[in-house]
Amino acid sequence: MGVPAFFAWLSKKYPSIVVHCVEEKPKEVSGVKIAVDISKPNPNDVEFDNLYLDMNGIIHPCSHPEDKPAPKNVDEMMIAIFEAIDRMMAIVRPQKLLYMAIDGVAPRAKMNQQRKRRFFAAKESRDGKEEMARIREELEGQGIQLPPEKTNAEHFDSNCITPGTEFMHYLSTCLRYYIHERLNNNPGWRNIKVILSDANVPGEGEHKIMDYIRKQRAQPDHDANTHHCLCGADADLIMLGLATHEPHFTIIREEFKYGKPRPCKLCNQLGHEAKECQGLPKNKDGEFDELPPVMGEEATFIFIRLNVLREYLEQEMMITGLNFPYDLERAIDDWVFMCFFVGNDFLPHLPSLQIREGAIDRLIRIYKRTIHKTGGYLTDNGLVNLTRVQVILTELGKDEDEIFKKRQENELNFRARTKARKRREKQQRMMQGRPAWTPDGQFSPQPIGQTPSPIHNPRQAAAQGRNDSANKTPVRTPGSRGSTPGSGGFNTPAQTPYSMQYTPRSGEKRKADQADLDSDEEEEPADDVRLWEDGWRERYYVSKFDADPNDDEFRHSVAAAYTEGLCWVMLYYYQGCPSWKWFFPFHYAPFASDFVNIGDLPNTFEKGTKPFNPLEQLMGVFPAASKQFLPTSWQDLMINPDSPIIDLYPDDFRIDLNGKKWTWQGVALLPFVDEVRLLKAIDAVRGDLTADELYRNSLGGDRLYLRDGHPAFSFFQGMYQESLEEAELNANLTQGMRGVIKPDNLAIMPNDTVKSPLPNLRDVFNNQTLGVLYKDPSYAEDYIFPAKVLPNAKHGVNKASGSSLLGSPPPMMGSPGSFQSPPYNRGSNYNSPSPYNRGRDYNSPSPQGRGGEYDNYRRGGGSGGYRNDQYQQRQGGGLLATPSPPPSRWGHNQVQQAVSYGIQQLRNQQGGGYPTPPGGGYPTPPGGGYGNRDNQRREDPRRREDPRRQSNRGGQGGNPQQSRGWY
Repeated sequence: MGVPAFFAWLSKKYPSIVVHCVEEKPKEVSGVKIAVDISKPNPNDVEFDNLYLDMNGIIHPCSHPEDKPAPKNVDEMMIAIFEAIDRMMAIVRPQKLLYMAIDGVAPRAKMNQQRKRRFFAAKESRDGKEEMARIREELEGQGIQLPPEKTNAEHFDSNCITPGTEFMHYLSTCLRYYIHERLNNNPGWRNIKVILSDANVPGEGEHKIMDYIRKQRAQPDHDANTHHCLCGADADLIMLGLATHEPHFTIIREEFKYGKPRPCKLCNQLGHEAKECQGLPKNKDGEFDELPPVMGEEATFIFIRLNVLREYLEQEMMITGLNFPYDLERAIDDWVFMCFFVGNDFLPHLPSLQIREGAIDRLIRIYKRTIHKTGGYLTDNGLVNLTRVQVILTELGKDEDEIFKKRQENELNFRARTKARKRREKQQRMMQGRPAWTPDGQFSPQPIGQTPSPIHNPRQAAAQGRNDSANKTPVRTPGSRGSTPGSGGFNTPAQTPYSMQYTPRSGEKRKADQADLDSDEEEEPADDVRLWEDGWRERYYVSKFDADPNDDEFRHSVAAAYTEGLCWVMLYYYQGCPSWKWFFPFHYAPFASDFVNIGDLPNTFEKGTKPFNPLEQLMGVFPAASKQFLPTSWQDLMINPDSPIIDLYPDDFRIDLNGKKWTWQGVALLPFVDEVRLLKAIDAVRGDLTADELYRNSLGGDRLYLRDGHPAFSFFQGMYQESLEEAELNANLTQGMRGVIKPDNLAIMPNDTVKSPLPNLRDVFNNQTLGVLYKDPSYAEDYIFPAKVLPNAKHGVNKASGSSLLGSPPPMMGSPGSFQSPPYNRGSNYNSPSPYNRGRDYNSPSPQGRGGEYDNYRRGGGSGGYRNDQYQQRQGGGLLATPSPPPSRWGHNQVQQAVSYGIQQLRNQQGGGYPTPPGGGYPTPPGGGYGNRDNQRREDPRRREDPRRQSNRGGQGGNPQQSRGWY
């Protein structure tokens, strides 16, 4: 979803939605890697039913990873993709279904964004090569030896990860082999169903998954307590998961590491940029150090628990005194709808709304303030009530002038702080007399005229250098300015021969230094609109739309098109694609105050529209630089000056930063594709396609696979033996799954051999897996899928005991615009909160010390828990009011007693807290201690001197990892 920083904001405000995955690693015995046995119970204490993979979130990181060397060829990419799926299976361990969805042809609304991304990638690649060539020429002119340039054969064009290319066709072939191999040989796969929806099936991967869930849950015998787990990194998955109204829905994604260093593009080493490269080989740290140049820390994964987010939203969206019945599900739908205003894949965000400025919080405040006027909710099963939306936008429009002025004030303050920081950093480097990056060890520069001593044993010299460096004491260089470490006034003896120290005379002012400090200040992009000054509306429409500043009719037409887009997006999320042809025909959004009388606009779309074919989409989204992925005669349409559509493929284009700093955040001012002109031009060369290209240009269907031993396997075999054209799935044989199946002409029969498409992987002999074509249950064209929780769903209830497991969620943390990174605890696990632990009785002790009612509140802090200062924050901030504490047995002073007692009262109020027994004192729960630093201080007053040292220790007999999960 096109919402920068949305997940960071969400995890900061609602911290307990996130926990780290507990993951078992493969073991190596005598040089042989032993895979994880995924047939065993899930170590995260939850048994998921279905795992859905948004495959593009796996394909891209495997084909061009950021934290390790890229695969050498396509075959290595395929093996990396197999390993990534294996890892997901080892973490989630689905019991019923694995659904792999690759992006197929997208609606026109999404194609415009894909077009922007692919043109951006081509432009960045071209500009990057030119920049690297310039830097390389400069450095080589200085006599620096650099690694050889990469050849074009080594360059991987990620644009090929688009439906219709040979790469995607090969990927589908490899995944079919992978499914057969795992179903035949992996015990953890034998009882599950596998669906492969490849690039020939139209629709975005995540929306194909949502269509499947939506149509299955509309069946009368659907299990309302199915546990879903969706793998993907896009923020729109959170919205889509909430839109299902399934009570047990989890998202698994890679944890984003903030501030991760990037390697030099010339030598592929960390610690410097390309312009500072010295072309030196990597220093080895040991005799057997033969690792690749860049090896990052292995990615970790986190769970996003939407049932916890639902409880947060229940608190957030609670409104009393309504003149109509309050419905949490409708309120959640309205929250999802309002998030569309801050941006998505199909519409630009409103100029006055930015997630970092607390835009969603502002919308919620307006929503709660005006809902009494609207007389009802904004949406209903994906249909938008535009009359009520008008009230929200009118109120937002009143705040726009204030928002723009506050934004400029914050921006100026930020620039001032950034400039001051850069000046300090550069001043320190100048005073130390050395460049930003200096090689060390045996490669360190030597003073002119001094003959370096020969190095007979480089490894021994490097080790000695490290020992000497560790034992050095910083010394003050005579004449250096500053008197504190880090101020630039200290240098080590080893730096002194190389550093050219400057000692200023008393009263001398170094004007040259001042010029040097300011020499590399980055120019801010020109802003002709100046939203913080009067007349911003007129300047905006002149600059962005080239429109008459007094043309109110044009402004209202832009607002009308945007309103239509809001309705389209909401239907797309809740009912499926309402029109494959619709798209927003402008690069920029209108202002909130431009929405006038939108309640009279239509909320319907053209029916019966169809998606593009894959090669046609390639022509719509590819730049001419990626023409090699298209048929030869089709390429000519992209480069021939006489082509009727040559204007759709500009060699260069303007990027409007639109107030942003980085190019990728800007607006690519590309011409929109004219569907009629495009298809007419393609018709002239359509007959040139080969048989293979015709297949890649066709639209296909999902494939469903089972292994011998599954209850439905004989039913599948019967289809081929009796030559049936199609059949309805028997839900009793497929664990409630319904749909229509047909024979697959690519099916490999039982006992045959599955040929490996990869040279390094062996064939699968005596195949025991069978696949068919699969189609979701069908519904009438005007059928409305209900956006509600199904009647038999149980929220946060242990199936074994039937007891409620979760009290109220912890208070929300963070304030608008104040987040840096998610605060969740690395030591926590999936035990928090309890409703994820199906089949376990948490009212009784457990062998791990995670027992009973004492764990309820502790698990409520699974994403990092609450420190004492966080307990003092309620939703609006402020200190916790504390009554007089009871007599203390631990000798704390009155302030400590008041804080501790106040924290205890808050725990009791929020459910699951520890009851205070008469006479004071806290009971030790069965199965383990509290593991909290308050109790540790009470037990031993000597530990009070530094409570932080106790934050990651378990209590008496407790589980240390569980204790970390609290704090």
